Amino acid sequence: MTEVAFHFGAPDKVAYVCRLLRKAVGSGAKVVVLADAETVQLIDSDLWALSPVDFVGHCGGTATSTMKELSSVVLVTEIQQAFANRQVLVSLTESVPEEFDTFDRLIEVVSVDETDRNHARRRWKSYIDRGYSITRHDLTLKSAS
Repeated sequence: MTEVAFHFGAPDKVAYVCRLLRKAVGSGAKVVVLADAETVQLIDSDLWALSPVDFVGHCGGTATSTMKELSSVVLVTEIQQAFANRQVLVSLTESVPEEFDTFDRLIEVVSVDETDRNHARRRWKSYIDRGYSITRHDLTLKSAS
């Protein structure tokens, strides 16, 4: 069963996802990031702006299948653009992603915005109703310590 985790309280979702991707790729994970087109573009730009030491190999969802297979991270606007052998799905969407259960792990990143938090609550309930246990990471507690 897919491991579901919510990372709550990200003051800047794009910056947080870039840090999360560096960590995940550093541990050898293959990751798909699902977001709207504007957010995908922002993440792509921020990943290209990283220092050469921190660079995260990535491509977009419209890249060739070979490029997707070779990239550590694939940025998609539709889950169908994802390469089949992905371990982790990072979701920045308002609703439960289609086919999330084909991934080993799902990470939902939630900002401090109240609308975003309300959407997250509905997704949380949907996962619970489907029988998933959820791991919660409160980023506001981490930044306070």
